[in-house]
Amino acid sequence: MTAALPGSERTTAPAGRLADHFQHGLDAPICLTWELTYACNLACVHCLSNSGRRDPSELTTDECKAVIDELERMQVFYVNIGGGEPTVRSDFFELVDYATTHRVGVKFSTNGVKITPTVANRLASSDYVDVQVSLDGATAEVNDAVRGAGSYATALRALENLATADFRGAKISVVATRHNVPQLDTFKALADRYGAQLRLTRLRPSGRGADVWHELHPTAEQQRELYHWLVDHGEDVLTGDSFFHLSAYGEPLPGLNLCGAGRVVCLIDPVGDVYACPFAIHDTFLAGNVRDDGGFTRVWRESPLFLDLRRPQTGGACARCSAYDACQGGCMAAKFFTGLPLDGPDPECVKGHGEAALASVDRGRAPRPAVDHSHIGPVRQAPVPLDMPTMRRPDRLCDESPLAGLDLKEASRG
Repeated sequence: MTAALPGSERTTAPAGRLADHFQHGLDAPICLTWELTYACNLACVHCLSNSGRRDPSELTTDECKAVIDELERMQVFYVNIGGGEPTVRSDFFELVDYATTHRVGVKFSTNGVKITPTVANRLASSDYVDVQVSLDGATAEVNDAVRGAGSYATALRALENLATADFRGAKISVVATRHNVPQLDTFKALADRYGAQLRLTRLRPSGRGADVWHELHPTAEQQRELYHWLVDHGEDVLTGDSFFHLSAYGEPLPGLNLCGAGRVVCLIDPVGDVYACPFAIHDTFLAGNVRDDGGFTRVWRESPLFLDLRRPQTGGACARCSAYDACQGGCMAAKFFTGLPLDGPDPECVKGHGEAALASVDRGRAPRPAVDHSHIGPVRQAPVPLDMPTMRRPDRLCDESPLAGLDLKEASRG
């Protein structure tokens, strides 16, 4: 059973907000995101991890299984698997099966490229696997402008295959942008059509998202619209605590309403580096590597970075704001990658303080992500390559086609 870390400033908390119990850290993460590979057949303009090409140093199958063994010992209930496109790893299902048989549930995000009828039937036979299909527009026009031509059709085909296989509890995962906020009701209807649940997450200026955030993030008016929509639909829509900064409007949104970086969440990247947050892939937030002595357990429990994040935070200038108790100063990654100080306002602060602070920031000097595995060449806006010819064995692991091993005939059906 996950518990508060020994030696934290507060190991118990009075009844009240759930966040009060977690702000000083737990002995195991509640939400662990694990990017298995940087390889991806798409080149989404807002990709938080700059995915595209496979990294030749990514963890091997045996190394991944060793991490799963640690998670089992730590009693981590489930892991969020992403990428890149995680299903393109040839050992993906081997690792999923290994995790579930070791009592670690799996939630994985996919663009749907490998969710064939056969795969959908396989997924439907497991009680410990959850699938999130990424879709960033309720229409092809809006979605494909961000994710690439043909990606809307690919995602819907995956949802159709899952529904036909009677897979229960699929998710449609949407990153909120100024172009799709007007489509919230349509997204909800789309989820209902496939017997799925809608999951909304915030657009962060992370990875390639840093290049498009100023043009794509919802306007202040849309932020308020989104907040009220979530208040009305919050019990049926997942957010992953993405929008806790919007709680400053008044009524708290469902969830922890807390920045859990290094406290209850973290990220393991494809090469085993552990970051405080999935949206903060930068050396500033690098806590260690699972290949180091002591593995992931030691990084989580003893990393100086994580221990520092678990100490009481002053809140900086935001602490004087009447809304601070509600928003807690907002998102660490959003501030960092827009060039704002960590003890300053969230760039999307509902009181307007972030907008004022951004006016004095030189965008060109804002921090950049630590790694970039983006495709080389004119990949963006290209069709999803479902009919790639069989490729020769790659000279290097990073040259391998992201669609290696895909049954092209089966993928084109449905």
